[in-house]
Amino acid sequence: MEASAPGQARRGRRRARDAGCRLSRPAVLLFLSALLVYAPPSVGYLIRLPRGFHLSQDLVKIVGSTNFPVKVYVMLHQRSPHLLCATQQLRNAELIDPSYQWYGPRGKIVSENSSVQVTTTGSLVFQNFEEAMSGVYTCFLEYKPTVEEVVKNLQLKYLVYAYREPHYYYQFTARYHAAPCNSIYNISFEKKLLQILSKLVLDLSCEISLLKSECHRVKMQRAGLQNELFFTFSVSSLDTEKGPKPCKDPNCESSKRLSKAKNLIERFFNQQVEVLGKRAEPLPEIYYIEGTLHMVWINRCFPGYGMNALTHPNCPECCVICNPGSYNPRDGIHCLQCNNSLVYGAKACL
Repeated sequence: MEASAPGQARRGRRRARDAGCRLSRPAVLLFLSALLVYAPPSVGYLIRLPRGFHLSQDLVKIVGSTNFPVKVYVMLHQRSPHLLCATQQLRNAELIDPSYQWYGPRGKIVSENSSVQVTTTGSLVFQNFEEAMSGVYTCFLEYKPTVEEVVKNLQLKYLVYAYREPHYYYQFTARYHAAPCNSIYNISFEKKLLQILSKLVLDLSCEISLLKSECHRVKMQRAGLQNELFFTFSVSSLDTEKGPKPCKDPNCESSKRLSKAKNLIERFFNQQVEVLGKRAEPLPEIYYIEGTLHMVWINRCFPGYGMNALTHPNCPECCVICNPGSYNPRDGIHCLQCNNSLVYGAKACL
């Protein structure tokens, strides 16, 4: 949202006009409040698969391989696809007297387990996947191809990982012409601005966080020294993983709600420019400087999770739980090496 050359000129003229008569300081806050744009009606939240991770029948029912362990990714606190105790070749074959036994990180899995279910056909299903469930799962299958043949044995391994959506958010920076830097009216304005922005995105289940606020004296051509407020704030989703998800509409997805919040914020700042452009003297003492709003998209993983397209090519944009031997202590993107880490999802290297 770079300012054009005419925009730069208008900005200089507005700075210069500041020397004239101004609105009272209480009127500044009322002026800002009048610019509030209301968000759409309240929406819920629908957990989505990460971008590039497409739902298909193979993910609903996953077959094993005798050549290598099959990697499976299950969203934290969600139900897993069915892990079949069968290869692609045996999936639709007739098996005589099949017998299935599953073993996980905690030993043998029984069908009566409330969090992990073994179906009558030998499929493994996780009802509410937790971090501690990540690990190697092995199925032992015994069967006869025909009544006359001897019993055959098959061993299949799955590597099951918990994953989470990335913690992504928008970060904005904006500048305002300000009162003197030691003035309490700058602080009042800052609080009012955050209240308005927070109300703007509230119905989208998003929140505004102030990251940094600084006041500086800036020398401008033909305008002398000006006081400016430099704001840096973020807008992020208020998603809860364990809470109810009543909304089934695709518009409830976190990325779409964040996109709507971004548009509302941009419209809010554009409206300030439009209102100021239509005003004659006087200008308020504190006002938005046209062309200074900038936005960046930031991706982060939660502690204990990281992205790795080489290790997890089928889930490249997922924040996958860190393997033993690695950890992520903060909201970075990658798991870091740590030979002392012996568990999945380590948040510290001890």
